Parts: sequence; C-alpha cells; structure tokens
Amino acid sequence: MSFLIDTHALLWYISGNKKLSEKAIAIIENTKNIVFVSKASLWEIAIKISLGKLQITMPFETLELFLKENDLEVLDYNFSHLNILLTLPFHHSDPFDRLIISQAISENLTIITNDRSFQDYQVKLLC
Repeated sequence: MSFLIDTHALLWYISGNKKLSEKAIAIIENTKNIVFVSKASLWEIAIKISLGKLQITMPFETLELFLKENDLEVLDYNFSHLNILLTLPFHHSDPFDRLIISQAISENLTIITNDRSFQDYQVKLLC
C-alpha cells in the first residue's frame, strides 16, 4: 500500500515520540509499503526551524539521508495536486496541510496523521 506521512507524524517518527502509534510505525517500517513525505512537509520544517519555532533531533542537513535510509520517498507537488487544492473547501487554512491533502487525494494515498481536522476532507486517513 501507499501512504503519505503528515509533517507532525514525520517529526514524531524522527524523534521516536510515543505519540506516533505502533500501527503507524509498523506501516512506515514495512518495506512492502511505499511511504511518501511531501515536499511541502520539508518546506514547512525548514521554515519553522529558520523562524526558531521548531527544533529537530538531527541537523536539517542530514534529514535527506535519514529519509533515504528509512525508505521514505519525497513526493513533489505538481499541477494535478494544485488543481485539487483549488477545489478543497476551507475547513482550515493551513497551506501545508491543504497541499498534503490534495496530494493524497490526487495520488490515492492514505495520510498518516493525528490531525483530526483532516477528517473534514474526502481523504483516507490512518490516525
């Protein structure tokens, strides 16, 4: 199966935070699954680090290697994702979340997240 990991879930996975469910960890670590990280998540992390609003457990420069070593694939956004983004209702206004939701809809991916606001959209979730 194919999944898209939300930004906070990725951060929890990186840090070993117990807020990430054992089920989510098993899915991420199962090599039979394809797990994507949105380029929007990486952008969000970089912005928050640069603003001093986020610290991660590794230097940002090593994040790319961490993703490769853990078989997490970076999903770039494209026009089909943006076309869906244009049609999404404004249940909330976080631009990173909205793009992640659009990517999941377009690519038929299940989002690994604990963000309950995602339930307001027509997208498959693993909470």
